[in-house]
Amino acid sequence: MSKKIVLAGVVLAALIPAAAFAQSGGAAAGGATGAAAGAIVGGPVGAAVGGVTGAIAGGIADQQQSEFRQYVTTQKVPSYTYREEVRVGAVLPETGVTFYDVPAEYKVKGYRYTVVNNTPVLVEPGTRKIVQVIR
Repeated sequence: MSKKIVLAGVVLAALIPAAAFAQSGGAAAGGATGAAAGAIVGGPVGAAVGGVTGAIAGGIADQQQSEFRQYVTTQKVPSYTYREEVRVGAVLPETGVTFYDVPAEYKVKGYRYTVVNNTPVLVEPGTRKIVQVIR
């Protein structure tokens, strides 16, 4: 029985940070949310797993999103027209999309950005998966 509770905590801890990341975009917020959710379902083990899972993904911090959006606007990056919903987890096609380096001042490593349906997004370049939508 306790193994099922811990397993449920791990699953929940893996899902909650993705939602938190999509909303807040920060590793700290994802880590805190994951730890709290994991603790509720799985106790100390769930808290540890949730905290680590949430903190793995880092994007542009809430307070920098407006500034980053302004930066992208000044770069005049063409917008890719995407027929699907622009959301975290969506995978962009292999052709037709151009990815750009994120300036160092935003402290984002391993991701690039592009504009999809006039919305800046961070993308994991190896998978072309959207990891953050900049609102």
